[in-house]
Formats: sequence, structure tokens, C-alpha cells
Amino acid sequence: MELQQGRRSSQHRCARSGDTLHAGLVVTLLIGVWYAQALEVTTGKVHFVEVLNGSSVLLPCSYSSCIGIKKLYFNWHFKDNGTMVKLCEATITAEGVEPRVMIYHMRVEFVGSSKQNNISILLHNVTFEDQGEYICFARNFKEKDRNHSATYTLYVVEELKVVDNTLTLIIVSVLGGVIGLIILIMVIKAIVQTVLSKVQEKNKECLVSSTGNDNTENGLPASKADSKPTPKA
Repeated sequence: MELQQGRRSSQHRCARSGDTLHAGLVVTLLIGVWYAQALEVTTGKVHFVEVLNGSSVLLPCSYSSCIGIKKLYFNWHFKDNGTMVKLCEATITAEGVEPRVMIYHMRVEFVGSSKQNNISILLHNVTFEDQGEYICFARNFKEKDRNHSATYTLYVVEELKVVDNTLTLIIVSVLGGVIGLIILIMVIKAIVQTVLSKVQEKNKECLVSSTGNDNTENGLPASKADSKPTPKA
């Protein structure tokens, strides 16, 4: 009796252990799905730009979420010597609804659109004081206020660097000349082979014709009528 109870207790513990394992797997799967669907903010493949002093520059930013957005709050900050300066902010109430953007910097213009998941801004009349990091932040109420941010670095210069393409042009010219020479050699080779082939065919025809004429003159291809003996009278 005690042995049966021990077996039952062992089976019960195994079942509880299996349930715990399954629950852990479910939780892990749900966490993976949650992160896969999570809000993401990006400033593109290139996270910096170099602009000329006094010009205007686009600071790109876009957002994405697999489960959609609701009351998506976003803002832009400029990191000025460690101090975060807010440039603009707004809330996108639903997908496709254009936000009412509050601008806190006189040279900032919002140029994004919720229809393209775009929350980019334009900075006019750039000065050297504008150089630094710009942070795009977003928070999605639909994902229990999950948030994400991306940084874009701005470099301001007096004049843009002129890229010396001399070496590149030399390399391209040499490669082009080599390729052209190879093509020319191949064309000449094909023409020569064609001419030689025609000459060989003509030589064969002349040889066959000459051989036939020589044999006729020497009486070699005599006809059957000529081979018969002359009948006696």
C-alpha cells in the first residue's frame, strides 16, 4: 500500500514538473512574441549627417509596430552639453490620423506623416551650436506604453569636403581600356578564324577539282564503253 502511494506521489511530482516546464515554455514564447511585435523607432541605416553651416537638414525618424499603434506619443530632444532640450512633441491618436505637433524651437519644422509612419523633422539655418545628438523617442499606449528611441548625430562644417576621385577615375579608365582591348582581340580572332575557314574550304574545292582533271587527262577514269575491246571484222 505504501509502495503504491509512493508511486502515486512520484507520478504527481513528475506531472507538476511537466506542467511547470510547459508553463515556462509558454511564458518564453509569449515574451518572444511580445518582443517581435514591440514598437521600434529608427533613424535609418546611416545614423549621422554632415551639413554646411547656414543650410537646412532633415533629421529622419520612423516607427513600426506589428500590432499597430494607439495614442502613440513621440518627441524630439537635442542633447546640448548633457542637457536634454525638447524640440517638439505630439500624440498620434490612431493610425492614419495626423498629429497636432507642438514646436518648442523656432527653427524646427515637423515634416512627418502618420500615414507613412514618419515623424521626421527639419532643422533650418543650421549653426555650429546645433552640432550634436538628436534623439527621436516614441511610446505606444497599445503596447502598454512600451517605448523606444533612436539617436541621430549632426555634424556642422564650414565647407563640405571635396572628394578626390582622381585615383578612382584612373582605375576605372585602366579597367575600361583592358576590357575594351580584350573585346577587340576577341573580335579580331573571330574574324581571322572566319577568313581562315573560308580559305580552307576554297583550297579543298580547288584540290578536289584539280585531282579530278589530272585523272581524266591520264585516262584513269575510263568509261565502260572505252574499256571494251574493238570487235574483229
